[in-house]
Amino acid sequence: MVHLHVQRTIHAAPERVFDWMMDPANLLSAPLFLRARWANGSSAPAAGAFREVTVIGAWLREQITAYDPPTSYSYHVVRSFPAVDHECGTVTLTSLGEATRIDWVTTYTIPARGGGRLTEAITAPLFRSSFRAILAGCAKALES
Repeated sequence: MVHLHVQRTIHAAPERVFDWMMDPANLLSAPLFLRARWANGSSAPAAGAFREVTVIGAWLREQITAYDPPTSYSYHVVRSFPAVDHECGTVTLTSLGEATRIDWVTTYTIPARGGGRLTEAITAPLFRSSFRAILAGCAKALES
């Protein structure tokens, strides 16, 4: 099982950070992310909406399972290639006066048919780095 927790403080209001994080196009701040969009029939962020993400070597269909602007949202990978058993991902925003702390947590397991522990060992640092790049992109966009 892989448990990732990435944290960053962004010098912008939680509302602005939340809106930026919810726009699938902004996931492309990570070099490995090739495409991200709301799935057909899901044109805006809300609980129940689906987004599709293509990264180098993988495709994910995620459902927004909780939506509480501007403090948090959660998502669940409902389909993917290669296969992943995704427990949950949650992005939590905490106001720090004129800044916002972001905590991004996700937990997943790669089943044997998807490469198992070997694939987990490869994907964990790649996703951690990608999440950090996305948060850096948020900081760059909102702090300038």
